[in-house]
Amino acid sequence: MSKRVTLFDPPQLNDSKAPIENVLELTPVDDIGPDVFTNTRPLWHPPGARGIYGGAAIAQCLAAAMRTVPADFAVHSMHCYFVLAGDSEIPILYHVERVRDGRSFITRTVQARQQGRPIFTTTLSFSKANSGGRKQVQHASSMPPVPLPTVPSPGQKRFDENRGGPFESAKAGIVNRDSNPEEKKVRRWVRCRGRISDAQHAHLSALAYITDSFFVGTVARVHDIPRFSSAAELKMALKALKNPSDLENEDIVRSLNELKEEETAELQRRLEGALSKLKEKNKEDHKEIGMMVSLDHSIYFHNPWTFRADEWMLTEMESPWAGEGRGLVLQKIWAKDGTLIATCTQEGVVRLKQDEPPRAKI
Repeated sequence: MSKRVTLFDPPQLNDSKAPIENVLELTPVDDIGPDVFTNTRPLWHPPGARGIYGGAAIAQCLAAAMRTVPADFAVHSMHCYFVLAGDSEIPILYHVERVRDGRSFITRTVQARQQGRPIFTTTLSFSKANSGGRKQVQHASSMPPVPLPTVPSPGQKRFDENRGGPFESAKAGIVNRDSNPEEKKVRRWVRCRGRISDAQHAHLSALAYITDSFFVGTVARVHDIPRFSSAAELKMALKALKNPSDLENEDIVRSLNELKEEETAELQRRLEGALSKLKEKNKEDHKEIGMMVSLDHSIYFHNPWTFRADEWMLTEMESPWAGEGRGLVLQKIWAKDGTLIATCTQEGVVRLKQDEPPRAKI
């Protein structure tokens, strides 16, 4: 008997919804409990990753929690821990716990489980709209003056050469490219494809999904280390793919094109110029990523009522520290009108390939 990827047979994709809404759709599991949900559709396993795309677990936990709070409350923070790699061939159950219901704030915890084991856990806090009073302390980081992506002419390739996947992106440059790693800032425009429904919870879930993209990988980027050091290594990662999502072909194309966009120039430099120099260098100067996986992820939603995830948003990522086999990344996200809508942090394992196998295990 074949393994069931979702608890229930997935319905047909709803063409009236944006792709991200289909990807993040949840199904209640009333037989288990009133606050238990499952993924309606298979989840994406990116090439080279140990498990499902983390943004899906983040976004679906948020979507599950939002179903248990009144409509006049919006999430203002969520703090997440990646416990185990999610298996795309096994259904996920999202268990929501109603920790506290106050007049101004509501607290929820959500645990994502596969075969009874927790793979992801998060605590979320919701605040009531307009509960801050007329007099408030206010300030926000200003959006840097970065021009919006140019709309492609008919027949031209799209921004990220991606014809599928729930969101698209366009590079917006690297600040302090020739400086030390901790001084660099990587910028990128992102937006969901199609038109998301007007319900704000759909835009919040979509934003949560996007926040995990390119995140801990910033550590490798500011050190100019490619994620895949050869075409053969990338091919091996693709062969290791388990069950892709409903958007199988498009998502794989998206991954390949993102990798090509991010790493081709660096890989070409290594192959054409650096290989001759590497013969003269000590082996310790040559760095390759051995493992890169997220440990925790936090999102602070600053203006949850005032943005659309299907419009361009500017992200800026920087890494203030890396060491002890880990790296920390900070991310700011602005709406296209300059409103700061979220600040995120993520720490992950970033280990280089060693001459000797590492002793420590996660």
